[in-house]
Amino acid sequence: MTSEELALLISGELRKSPEVEIDGLGVFARDASGCITFRKGKRPRIFVAYATEDSAVADRMFKELEARGYAPWLDRRKLMPGQNWRRRIQDAIESADFFIACFSQNSVSKRGGFQAEIRYALDCATRIPLDDVFLIPVRIDACRVPTRIQRETQYIDLFPDWKAGIERIVGIVEKQQLLRS
Repeated sequence: MTSEELALLISGELRKSPEVEIDGLGVFARDASGCITFRKGKRPRIFVAYATEDSAVADRMFKELEARGYAPWLDRRKLMPGQNWRRRIQDAIESADFFIACFSQNSVSKRGGFQAEIRYALDCATRIPLDDVFLIPVRIDACRVPTRIQRETQYIDLFPDWKAGIERIVGIVEKQQLLRS
């Protein structure tokens, strides 16, 4: 798509809706005079990785993070029909400020996408400063955390107290945002 085509698409959508948000970029809107304005996205982007069997927990986390003003990314909510989902997931991990890995009895020994996302996130984490937090491992039940993660990173339990676990995640994100600004 050319830049002119993108501009026409955004302009057309702004006739139907007051704002157009482009994930990871920002929000386009029309002001009172009809001019198109742009607000750069400043909300921390948080990728949420989970096993399919834990989708209800992932949805709950997405809603919690969104309600607190963050920009969570969850495949079930962000992937569009026809997208190359593997590439889009990699792009979302690369552009995320944080990566939350939801470990559970379902996910720790399962082969497939969740494991691939964890490995890719670990690779992306090698490119950020050592003192920055990128990977935030959470346990959603009494599972074992993989040795590699446990050896290098402290995890958060979302059980038996979901609210306390979410508050710890928020505390980490807020502290990192202050340190990065």
